[in-house]
Formats: sequence, structure tokens, C-alpha cells
Amino acid sequence: MNLLVTGGVGFIGTNFVKYVMSHRPNWSVTVLDKLTYAGRRENLAEYEGSSRYKFVEGDICDPVIVRAAMAGCDGVVNFAAETHVDRSIDDPASFVRTDVEGVRVLLEEFKLDNSRKIFLQISTDEVYGSVETGRSGEGDPLDPRSPYSASKAGGELLAMSYFTTFGTPVIVTRASNNYGPHQYPEKLIPLFITNAFEGERLPLYGDGGNMRDWLFVTDHCSALVAALEKGTPGRIYNIGDGQELTNKQVTFAILEATGADTSLVRFVEDRLGHDRRYAVNVSRASEELGWKPQTNFESGIALTVDWYRDNSSWWQSIKSGEFRDYYKRMYSTRLENSERIQ
Repeated sequence: MNLLVTGGVGFIGTNFVKYVMSHRPNWSVTVLDKLTYAGRRENLAEYEGSSRYKFVEGDICDPVIVRAAMAGCDGVVNFAAETHVDRSIDDPASFVRTDVEGVRVLLEEFKLDNSRKIFLQISTDEVYGSVETGRSGEGDPLDPRSPYSASKAGGELLAMSYFTTFGTPVIVTRASNNYGPHQYPEKLIPLFITNAFEGERLPLYGDGGNMRDWLFVTDHCSALVAALEKGTPGRIYNIGDGQELTNKQVTFAILEATGADTSLVRFVEDRLGHDRRYAVNVSRASEELGWKPQTNFESGIALTVDWYRDNSSWWQSIKSGEFRDYYKRMYSTRLENSERIQ
């Protein structure tokens, strides 16, 4: 298979390309990435010059660039998205542009060639909204509650409409919270790991009781390859691990793994509209794709902490740049009014 991987030097995209290059030696990859703040071309520097790898810098909202990048590709995996809920609250417009209009541009180009095999739209469990009990199934109604999750819901609904209307071979995956190497340190786990290494405070939203299903990124990538090889067009597949932990539990796991002290933890003002819990039923992926996660949280967090410890130059360069202004804007007032954990 010759894949176009959009957003391929972001967090999950990077890990997906690495997984494909290692596990599917007969596949080739073209990466299309805009190189926004979270995209790092050096993530995949080891493949530069390989006949199986090509990098194109550009925006998925640009039809000319998309046409050139997609030429010769028989599959598309769309990771390209604005992804951080906090940033979506500040700037919803950029999320709608990339997460909805960008999907349309990709689909329009994809459907021009009937020989293309599969369009895999990467979505999120956040489209279900806050789930207080039970687990969300693929047929459950969508209830996105942030500009981010609403834009992702819009993108996947548009993709599925192309399957129904034009017969475009679309598959949608909805994954739970990913963690692992190469994640930009605005998200909870990499932020808290790197802050712990630096002796900085860990700003924990609300009471720390918000619960997520944590999925190691390599397990997610193996599920996506299974969807490409075994998935049925027109189907949606939840991808999760069933390892539910509160943010407070995750924080204490990070403290233990890094050797940091609990005095660094601060309860801060909660995020607006912060969903309490996400949880997905993954029986369809298990039964139809033959997929099961392999990494428990204890092992995954240890691997993640080790990666950030061994690659300090990667994240230190990020935290000394644009990130510094973002962090100050997001947390300085919150931390001034914070409370120590008891």
C-alpha cells in the first residue's frame, strides 16, 4: 500500500509512520504536514532519503498541494487536525477550518480516482460527549461539548457522507486518550512529566476526578493498520484500552515514575465545559479487526517517562519557544490561585 499520511509529523502521526515503516516493509508513506507548532519534521528524520518515505510541507485545506501529495497514493490516513481542547476554546475558527474544511478538500481529491482503496478518518471518543456510566458504542448519538470535539464530529460526519453519497471507501476510528513518545507537552501526561523533571508545578484541573481511558500510542497505531487491512468501508471503530484512570491517579503515577514530590501538584481552576468521563466499547474492533491492546498503563507510562528523560533536548526546545507564552496565558493566573494537594 502507498499511503498519504496527513499530519504525519505530529504525535500520533509520527508514531503511526514509525509503526508502518517497521511492520509493513512493502508499504510506502508520503507525509503531508503544515508544520504548525505541534509538527516536528525531525521526528521522522531517520527516514529522509528512503525510497519508501516522502515529506511534503503543506496545508490540507490547499487543493493544489493536496493533489500533488496524493498523486500515486491508494490510501489516505488523515491525522491532520487541530487537537487541543484548551486551544479550541480560544480559537474555534482554526479548528473548524482544519478539522472540517480540510477533510472536505482531502475527500474531494480522493474520490477523483476510483482505484484508491481506503480513506481512514481519525476521530476521537470525545465526539460522544461526557459519559457518566457505561461505555459508548459506535451507534450511540454524538454529543460533542467543546469546539474541538464538535469540529472532529463534523469532519467524520462529512467523511461518512461521502461514503453514502459517492461510495467513497471511508472508515472512521474513534480513539480514547493517547499517550506516549513525541507528544507535544501541552497535554496532561507530557506536560506533567516534563514539569516534574524541571521541578515545576503540575496544574491539575478541578478536583482531578475527570476520568479517561488511556491508550498507549503504539497500540492505537496497530489498530489503525488493522483497520486499513481488515476494516469494512462505511464502518466506525472505537479504539480504546479499558484502562480508566482519573487525572489525579495519572498524576500520582507520573510522580512515582519520575521520582517527583507530591508538593508539586496544584489544584487549579477547571477548564470550561470539562467533560467528566469518556469510555468506549471496543468489541467491534476486537471482533472485526482482530485487535487487542498490548500495553498496560504501568508499562506504558514507564516507557513514556523514559522517552522524555532520554530526549530532553526535544521537549526543552519546545518549552523555550511559543509554548512559553501559551503556558503563561493558560496557567499563570490559575497557579496564583491554586491549592496544594492534601
